[in-house]
Amino acid sequence: MYDMKNLKKLKSLEANAPEAMKAFWAFDKAAMAAGAIPVKYKELMALSVAFTTQCPYCIEIHAGKAREAGATEQEIAEVVALSAALRAGAAITHGSHAMKQL
Repeated sequence: MYDMKNLKKLKSLEANAPEAMKAFWAFDKAAMAAGAIPVKYKELMALSVAFTTQCPYCIEIHAGKAREAGATEQEIAEVVALSAALRAGAAITHGSHAMKQL
């Protein structure tokens, strides 16, 4: 199901919803561009989000782009740990909703 070749099908989205996809790509490009936050850090953040949303496409794309932007294996490993902590932390804090007093 998660084959990188599927991303070629984005052309179909672009053909059938051209204005929306044009706007999406422009927004994506602007969001990922260097600014107050350098590209390397944006790619590491994107990679963390990809781990927590468990999107294999985003993991592959942003891992590659993070490396291209100069991210090290140690930085990527720390992002993995950070993402795991945040995902687990969300389960703990959301668990408080189950702990209602009778």
